[in-house]
Amino acid sequence: MVVTVQMLVDKVKLDIVHGTEEALAKKITTSDISRPGLEMTGYFDYYSPERIQLIGMKEWSYLTAMTSHNRYSVLRAMFKPETPAIIVARDLEIPEEMLRAAEEEGIAVLTSRQPTSGLSGEISWYLNSQLAERTSVHGVLMDIYGMGVLIQGDSGIGKSETGLELVKRGHRLVADDRVDVFAKDEETLWGEPAEILRHLLEIRGVGIIDIMSLYGASAVRNSSQVQLAIYLENFEAGKVFDRLGNGNEEIELQGVKIPRVRIPVKTGRNVSVVIEAAAMNHRAKQMGFDATKTFEERLTNLISQNGEAQ
Repeated sequence: MVVTVQMLVDKVKLDIVHGTEEALAKKITTSDISRPGLEMTGYFDYYSPERIQLIGMKEWSYLTAMTSHNRYSVLRAMFKPETPAIIVARDLEIPEEMLRAAEEEGIAVLTSRQPTSGLSGEISWYLNSQLAERTSVHGVLMDIYGMGVLIQGDSGIGKSETGLELVKRGHRLVADDRVDVFAKDEETLWGEPAEILRHLLEIRGVGIIDIMSLYGASAVRNSSQVQLAIYLENFEAGKVFDRLGNGNEEIELQGVKIPRVRIPVKTGRNVSVVIEAAAMNHRAKQMGFDATKTFEERLTNLISQNGEAQ
């Protein structure tokens, strides 16, 4: 996905001190952020000019202690054609030499009132989410009790209808039909809707409905971590399904593994309630409460007691 300086300004609510239309349209190609402390001393051996350059109190204090000539020389060496923008945190005063060097190289100068660490985290989160490699998967992504649940299954099995029932039960729709997933890090998978399908749900026989318009803003989310996958499949006599919850099936998306539960679907079965239970059970396991282990321990104790009685 393409991210421009203007998009970053709009998302993070930055103030533009200097920036031509061309400078604000410049593309940001990496989510890494540079705090150019060593560079201000003249050390440029490992400098990464393609990164956002973030100036905090430490960098600003060192910079303003320089003579005007040295300050301009250092900034001129830092600013390269590939540098997307320079951001000054804490609403610190912008040195005149910085504006002059940025104007000469066509680089936007931005400011924020936020503390440096908080601003860095917010920028990193936004750039990581936008620049990460994405994969589209078929399914419905729901926020159930604060947990991202990806509902998948064969075409026509009722994924969207189940999603609608979950919305009516107070849960939130993230994406229907096509879910764009990306890895935030090695252990965290995130999902969001395709822009054209945002807040929309397709119900066979009814058509496309706008969940936000019908059920309100509390019924939708723009993105969610994906923590559990549910696979709906037609119930068939003789087919074996996990009854104890110790199957430990997983799927891997973008290099991140998430647990998957298979749920058989047949007439009269309330699938949405079963999915709610699966989500709550998964959360309980994460907190250390495992009903399967409890049952196995009770069964072991019962067998042991019966054996001693004999």
